[in-house]
Amino acid sequence: MLLYNLRIALLSLKRNRILSAVIVGGIALGIAVSTMFSTMRHAFAKDPIPQKSDVLHYVRMDSWDPLKPCPGDDPTRPPTQITYRDMVEIMKSEIPARQTGTFKGNLLLFPDKSVGRPRKVLTRMVFSDFFPMFDLPFRYGSGWDKRADEGPEPVIVIDEEMNDLLFGGQDSVGRTVRIEDREFKVVGVLDTWRPTIKFYDVTQNATQATESIFMPFNFLRPMLIRTAGNSDGWKSPPAPGPEGFLASETCWIQMWVELPGDRVEPYKDFLAAYVGEQKKAGRFPRPLNNRVQPLMTYLKETKVVPDEVNAMAVVSLLFLAVCALNLMGLLLAKFLARAPEIGVRRALGARRLDIFVQHIVECELVAVIGGAIGIALSLGGIAVLNSWVKTIVNRPDIIQFDPRMLVFAVGLSLAAGLLAGAYPAWRVCQIPPAIHLKVQ
Repeated sequence: MLLYNLRIALLSLKRNRILSAVIVGGIALGIAVSTMFSTMRHAFAKDPIPQKSDVLHYVRMDSWDPLKPCPGDDPTRPPTQITYRDMVEIMKSEIPARQTGTFKGNLLLFPDKSVGRPRKVLTRMVFSDFFPMFDLPFRYGSGWDKRADEGPEPVIVIDEEMNDLLFGGQDSVGRTVRIEDREFKVVGVLDTWRPTIKFYDVTQNATQATESIFMPFNFLRPMLIRTAGNSDGWKSPPAPGPEGFLASETCWIQMWVELPGDRVEPYKDFLAAYVGEQKKAGRFPRPLNNRVQPLMTYLKETKVVPDEVNAMAVVSLLFLAVCALNLMGLLLAKFLARAPEIGVRRALGARRLDIFVQHIVECELVAVIGGAIGIALSLGGIAVLNSWVKTIVNRPDIIQFDPRMLVFAVGLSLAAGLLAGAYPAWRVCQIPPAIHLKVQ
């Protein structure tokens, strides 16, 4: 029966080519616009690490000024980062399966003279747990171990682009790289890893590319590395110089822990006990306000999806709905023009349901054709959007049309076809067949 209805629908499209082209074009335009902007939103809103996002938690503690809350749009929220001294202490806990404090520095790299001149390179300071926590893929080698954290040992992990620049893409494990005044041994080279959102650090530009070099965190002291990210404080350091900064109430460390479900509450209790002890020492003057947030909860709270992107996605879906409603009139006129034919079929025994299904199949066929054209147009639109985004964040691939968006676009096409055709198909079924029959 479906094949029969499809054959009737194709004949109907061929019979009214111009009208059919207009209807297909309307669906295609609506799908192109809605898919393009929905894909843009999806790029920001999707789970960056779905296999682990439920066990990755971001840690925040309110060590701010007792006279006023931390600046921001919500005075009930603690600072977005923690102090160095608090990171050192809470990392002594054995509750998390893995944990890492992290920040980014801007260090001077000395490549081989044949490669280029010395340059500043963003470097991510991490502990060894960072790599398995966030499932970083490796092309060569691996991350370092906890012994290298404690040393710290002069080892680094580089990404594929840095490996291409320094070593021509070859296996560089065991090779050395000079950074600042030290030689570091490469122990791992990352495979392609370009998350749309730099989800492990959204304190600045969340769409910024990931760092090219990863270095043991504890080199910050011997190399006097200062953060290249945000740092917020409410009182002067207790002493001048780097050591005073590390002992200060300045918040500049992003703290992540990996907590299986049964360890979340014990870890929250541990943090509460830690803050209680610090209160006795005169710190944490504000009411207890610790946050141990799952990754997606944290990203939602920090609004990694810009309000403008949400607005464009909603407007594009409304535009598709308007297109479908406008096409409703064209479909109604087209179907009513076949009223005599439908009257004869009804007189010969066709049920109203049969007539309704036939016309719905025709509407969905139009929607599928229009959707296919619309998806092709949206791919061109996404390329234009990526070119525009590249001028802002220097990343050409931030918006990607993945299989989930393909399913979404096909679903939108079918929904638009149903919205546009349901009333015309129902209306034509209600016409009494007798008025189209002549008695000879």
